[in-house]
Amino acid sequence: MTTSTPGPTQTPRYFLMCRPTYFTVSYEINPWMDRARPVDTALAVSQWERLRDVYLDLGHQVDLIEPEPGLPDMVYAANGATVVDGLVYSALFRHPERAPEGPAYLKWFADRGYVTHSADHVNEGEGDLLVAGDVVLAGTGFRTEVSAHQEAADLWGREVLTLELVDPRFYHLDTALVVLRGSEGSSGAGTARVVPDGTPPPLLSPLPDGAAPSRDAAHLTRARAEAPVDVAYYPPAFSPASQELLAERYPDAHHATEDDALVLGLNAVSDGLHVIHTPAATRFAAALAERGYETIGVDTSELLRGGGGSKCCTLEIRP
Repeated sequence: MTTSTPGPTQTPRYFLMCRPTYFTVSYEINPWMDRARPVDTALAVSQWERLRDVYLDLGHQVDLIEPEPGLPDMVYAANGATVVDGLVYSALFRHPERAPEGPAYLKWFADRGYVTHSADHVNEGEGDLLVAGDVVLAGTGFRTEVSAHQEAADLWGREVLTLELVDPRFYHLDTALVVLRGSEGSSGAGTARVVPDGTPPPLLSPLPDGAAPSRDAAHLTRARAEAPVDVAYYPPAFSPASQELLAERYPDAHHATEDDALVLGLNAVSDGLHVIHTPAATRFAAALAERGYETIGVDTSELLRGGGGSKCCTLEIRP
């Protein structure tokens, strides 16, 4: 009997967003930011509202965190924290201009009863920590420290795969790679460990007593078969070793074109079936349609002025 991998299927998502009430470009911490160009905050709000409405129309839950004056980048909610298995790992920003965002997002979660962990090492939330099934893909090179990858692995008991970014235009992992299927995560429960850039992954082993229950290899194989992971990425954004690692892990991944990457087409959000992205990424949309995904173009061009798109504005909560 032959089996086939199931096609794209929507799963309900829970998102946290922040209205860009105070959005502007008052400093420059990435190549997309230019203080000399005026920002249309009203347009940014309108584009953000359209993005939120798309999520609601698709049946997803969206909660909001109140924006704070003086934090223009707080709209990029994905950078505020990473939530896996209900455990919240706070952001610890590299640049002082964004430092207050981490405590603001952590307080939002703590006030709602989440188990929170204040980071000891620099990381910028889902900007550099992307869940892909039972693995966390972790970016480094410009913002997040490799030491944060180990901290995340210890917290969640999951394999964390280090990926080195080498092009400053793609300063966060979520600007160069999107998880099309699997971002909701499957149960972690493997050994907490980091796989360095270019190093083959070690075998799973049980966690210590009191941690999440261990999973044997057969269980892991079944879980991966039931919840396949699909990704798209822009290879030149990564070091050669990381390109090799991605090719090994995801041989069927879509490789984005330079044109699509340079409009941050990969800074997209997928619910497993629908992919929300900038309409400027035309080849990306066509390639996804061939894979069975339904693409929804949402213009976030004004928010791109700060270096972000749909994904940057969307923090996925995994209870």
